Amino acid sequence: MSKAPNNNWWRGGVIYQIYPRSFADSNGDGVGDLPGITQRLDYVAQLGADAVWLSPIFKSPMKDFGYDVSDYCDVDPLFGTLDDFRALVNKAHDLGLRVMIDQVLSHTSDQHPWFAESRSSRSNPKADWYVWADAKDDGNPPNNWLSIFGGSAWQWDTRRRQYYLHNFLSSQPDLNYHNPEVVEAILGTVKFWLELGVDGYRLDTANYYFHDKELRSNPGRGQPKGNDPAVNDVNPYGWQHHKFDKTQPENIGFLKQLRALLDQYPNTTMVGEIGDDDGLSVMAEYTSGTDKLHMAYSFDLLGPDSSSTYLHDLMTRFAEKNATGWPSWALSNHDVVRVGSRWGGETPDVRKLRVAAAFQMCLRGSPCLYQGDELGLPEAQVAFEDLQDPYGITMWPEFKGRDGCRTPMPWDGQAADMGFGSGTQKPWLPLTEAYRTLAVSEQDKDPQSLLNFYRSLLAWRKGQEVLLHGDQALLPVHQQVMAFVREHEGKKVLCAFNFSESAATLDLPAPFKSASMLPIPGLGGGSVSGENIHLETYGALLLAL
Repeated sequence: MSKAPNNNWWRGGVIYQIYPRSFADSNGDGVGDLPGITQRLDYVAQLGADAVWLSPIFKSPMKDFGYDVSDYCDVDPLFGTLDDFRALVNKAHDLGLRVMIDQVLSHTSDQHPWFAESRSSRSNPKADWYVWADAKDDGNPPNNWLSIFGGSAWQWDTRRRQYYLHNFLSSQPDLNYHNPEVVEAILGTVKFWLELGVDGYRLDTANYYFHDKELRSNPGRGQPKGNDPAVNDVNPYGWQHHKFDKTQPENIGFLKQLRALLDQYPNTTMVGEIGDDDGLSVMAEYTSGTDKLHMAYSFDLLGPDSSSTYLHDLMTRFAEKNATGWPSWALSNHDVVRVGSRWGGETPDVRKLRVAAAFQMCLRGSPCLYQGDELGLPEAQVAFEDLQDPYGITMWPEFKGRDGCRTPMPWDGQAADMGFGSGTQKPWLPLTEAYRTLAVSEQDKDPQSLLNFYRSLLAWRKGQEVLLHGDQALLPVHQQVMAFVREHEGKKVLCAFNFSESAATLDLPAPFKSASMLPIPGLGGGSVSGENIHLETYGALLLAL
């Protein structure tokens, strides 16, 4: 079958992630919804994004807030209807925005009809649609696999008198991708939304689809100390090398089937979330060639370290492993502490948030912004009694979960509900009073605000072909400055970012001694003198040849 045309809008395009529950509440029930998003799409278009990514909107019991799907082909009534979704897609397309949706394909809810049938007996037509296993002779689970949310990844079921696999909550049983019928059914659900006009997918846990058929136990590695926000000192999940419970060789074949399906629809794309011991290598493997993922991202920029030495090491490792694949770089998402606090600290310096934004927009790849990044929102403090995230409730108090980055978006600093809702119903997570002065309404009025900086930055970037499409080569590691050169069709741009709290100097590479400065609107702090580049605290400089 011939491929549909693809204009590669996603290569270098800016993706804006929307967490539907917390974006805009149109009916006053305390939960954001699709009509609310539709009403606010003008804001996203004016920001300068190329696409929106919607976290899950499918029908769900909401044990994990939509990442536990009970019907892949319908919208949960909490968010609206399929007609509301069609209206959202039409409005987005009218504004020049693409629509990407979150596909949660590795597991379903335990309320999905497939699982209800599968657990009913060992002989029903869907008996092998999920990962079932007998207990050991002593009654224990078949192996040592762990759930990311704590405890064993195996749950005993009294109906079948067997264990079933769940990499996340026990209410999220894993599908058995070794069964071709499962693959066919899942591809059918993906096609459903393509026919409705979606332009792409963010694939949740894209390396979790297959498990080791022999159910071999993972080797241990002891208590780690790393930069992966999904692995922390209080969660034993990180104490294993996840050799057999995910990232299996068969996964490649399924990704090829997914790609073949998307290639039948024009101008579509997929970005995969990769959570793995060696995420960069998996990114390289999954994005190589033109028959798997278009893009992938790992958690390497979602940790606490923003030092130039860490960033240089990360990009060095990425370049070594992924010379041709196309990355998507995010500094925040709905699963990690907001970058405003994670990189900015307790009292974020807006200069650092500006240099972080410029750094993200100058990297080779497709930037992904999480709602509120452009406002510089810090992590919200959510009291235990207000927690909604099962991960945080389980791991409290040492790990408070993900609610702090999911609180409602502040639209109007003067409104009682900050413009999030239209009724008196209490929002599903509490409003954060510290957000009032950072609300869209307040930053709109200030030409020097971070929001207006983002707007000018994204508009400026659209005219920089070398940043949208160019190759990337690192300059030598520097204790304060992250620097690299982008090159495209004979044009070169040197990009230098000072992530430290003091001024910095670095050698000016010989070829750039005749270069001209390429100013980023609203961002300064850099100059050239003789053989050196000088950068102020949290300063940046671009030089073009």
